[in-house]
Amino acid sequence: MKPNLEKSFSLWNEALRYIPSGTQTLSKGPSQFVKGVYPIYLQRGKGAYVWDVDGNRYIDYPMALGAILLGHAHPKVTEAVTRQLEDGNLFTLMHPKEIELARRLCEMIPCAEKVRFGKNGADATSAAVRCARALTGREEVAYCGYHGYQDWYAAIHPMSKGVPQVLKQYMHEFIYNDLESLKRVFLEHSGKIACVIMEQPTTEPNNDFLQKCIDLAHQNGAFFILDEIVTGFRYANGGAQEHYHIKPDLACVGKGLANGFPLSAVVGSSEVMKEFENIFYSTTSGGEVASLTAALTVTDCILKEGVIEHLWELGNYWMRSFQEIATGMPVKLLGCAPRTVFEFKDLKGEVSNDLRSLFIQETCKQGILFGVPIFMSFSHTKSDIDQTVEACEKALKVCKKALEEDAEENAIDKYMEGEKIGQLFRPQPKTHA
Repeated sequence: MKPNLEKSFSLWNEALRYIPSGTQTLSKGPSQFVKGVYPIYLQRGKGAYVWDVDGNRYIDYPMALGAILLGHAHPKVTEAVTRQLEDGNLFTLMHPKEIELARRLCEMIPCAEKVRFGKNGADATSAAVRCARALTGREEVAYCGYHGYQDWYAAIHPMSKGVPQVLKQYMHEFIYNDLESLKRVFLEHSGKIACVIMEQPTTEPNNDFLQKCIDLAHQNGAFFILDEIVTGFRYANGGAQEHYHIKPDLACVGKGLANGFPLSAVVGSSEVMKEFENIFYSTTSGGEVASLTAALTVTDCILKEGVIEHLWELGNYWMRSFQEIATGMPVKLLGCAPRTVFEFKDLKGEVSNDLRSLFIQETCKQGILFGVPIFMSFSHTKSDIDQTVEACEKALKVCKKALEEDAEENAIDKYMEGEKIGQLFRPQPKTHA
């Protein structure tokens, strides 16, 4: 049944009067979901569940775009932060928890010997690229994936209006799992590439691809930056670099680090991080203590309570259960247990946003919130997965019926009760399987 969203739409109409685009985060806007069926505003969350402003309850899988690792309003995080706030949050001088968390990250993350904090992923990736440029005296960047809104990267984003277009000439894309594409970047811009920066997508690396990218960067006098804003503290205690047995020069972490509190970090070897004493990187809130407290609590849970093991065990159960009901259906589940993503294809074998929109609509009507990535959290349970799979099975039957009803015309339109999902704000990395 289509949920009642009266209050959501009332708030959205008001937001458009006061907020450009109506949202602070473009990937949270209604165009990224099925407007008319999907809620627009969430009021509260607890564990793996969220409630919208109209009182509808959902099992949450976007988990605040991957920022909620333990679960919404996790009691240990809430208690620790509340205790800290009684003593204050932001001070004129540094706070000891800056040292405590920096030490913790150096103990957990393979490449980390020193740490600098930020608030958003873009803070960390921008600082890492600046550091590499300073160390090499070069200005150009080889990149794969999405790395934030700052000018150096936004120059190549579709929404590049207002960004100096001269910056485009410094950015060179390569393809994941295609080492030759990275070799071409170095060949065509010999002696100019400061760093290779890449994220680990939902495609698995082939033929030791990640290590070969590191080696190729070093052979060409460039640094290797692993963007772990999404994968950090999710694939392993030390992130994707631990899981795939690699050691980048610099890594950027965030999202799940503080369970929804704003915190990111750049980490790396002492030799590389020493350059932060020479570059300009300084923020008012880098040492904001509530977020540091949240991160210390999250990492405590990771180290002592089997968080990562839970993500893998439950995620594998999800993947197996979904694959059983998806046999013969126009969808695949890509990725690995802690983070998966749907791939829908039409009868011609083309990736289908229409089918994805219909599926998201039908699962939402059954109380399931899906976005692009599907994130397991420490609060999700086997029962949640079972309920989700049941909803997916019903939704897939609707998708299959729409496909079979009329192969010549777009029968999906007849089944849509809301607007189809628009162009995704966050570009997906180009990959070879």
